[in-house]
Amino acid sequence: MSLVLAAALVLAPLFFGLGIILPLVRFETLYFFDQSPSLLGVIVALWTGDDAVLAVVVALVSVAFPVIKLIAISAEAVGIENNSGLAMRLVPHLSRWSLMDVVLVALVIVAAKTGGIAEAFSQPGLWFYAGSALTAALAHGLAGRFGKRAPA
Repeated sequence: MSLVLAAALVLAPLFFGLGIILPLVRFETLYFFDQSPSLLGVIVALWTGDDAVLAVVVALVSVAFPVIKLIAISAEAVGIENNSGLAMRLVPHLSRWSLMDVVLVALVIVAAKTGGIAEAFSQPGLWFYAGSALTAALAHGLAGRFGKRAPA
């Protein structure tokens, strides 16, 4: 296993964890009030605010899918995937959603700035979340190259 693959397998989950607990964006309204929600904070706010369906969708796409993808990539990299290859067949489908949250937050920032609603600034959680998606993509590419594949 290459050193870069090993580093990616460690950094992707670390960045993911930081990405979901650190603030994603900071909104400042009227120069007095500001909010800096994290991804988990957004999910909890949706759940408690009678938007349970949206909370479940955001939790699946933003938390569950990336966790499953990271597990599948790790399984392939260390050679514990079974003969069916189910985990690696799932990764391309899950990868389609990888940067969806980053794009949505970027759109919210642009909307807030252009609409005059508030000033919006990206926060470390957004960058760690994006870093996790990119590091996972690197790990996936390297796992296919260096990973120990089970015999067919």
